[in-house]
Amino acid sequence: MKFNRSKCWILHLGQGNPGYTYKLEDERLESIPVERDLGVWVDGNLNRSQQCALAAKRANCVLGWIKHSIASQPREGIVPLDTALVHPCFEYSVQFWMPQYKKDIQLLKCVQRRVTKRVKGFEGKTYEERLRSLGLFTLEKRRLRGDLITVHNFLKEGSRDGGAGLLSLVTSDRR
Repeated sequence: MKFNRSKCWILHLGQGNPGYTYKLEDERLESIPVERDLGVWVDGNLNRSQQCALAAKRANCVLGWIKHSIASQPREGIVPLDTALVHPCFEYSVQFWMPQYKKDIQLLKCVQRRVTKRVKGFEGKTYEERLRSLGLFTLEKRRLRGDLITVHNFLKEGSRDGGAGLLSLVTSDRR
């Protein structure tokens, strides 16, 4: 199989990275500011704001589709559509790209607020009351749940192997 050099790029990670130039068989490799891998956008500073903006945009598009496709929006119709179509936009690889800035968290919260406002009969309720009435969790609680599941699976895999590779025993007193 022949190596395709046109599909090779350099992503310089870190703020103090000097950004050296690299060659592959006398051909200079192009440097890029951001790269998409497995559907997650990563830039050189490992900033996840672009991923948050794209997730919010995707979820807003889905909400627009739901709004224009369904005339009546009772609770029984919105919750399953939200769970099946909107939440996956937020939760895809969230353990990797979890929002780190308040502006990103607020952007994602705005979409969930928009979902809960679509339900008829909840006009006078606060965001938290709407979530509680619909049986939904905040984005923070869903991310925490995902983190706990990931840790549980990691520990379960480690105990299946008898803990091999999870922790190692140091037999020397020397430091």
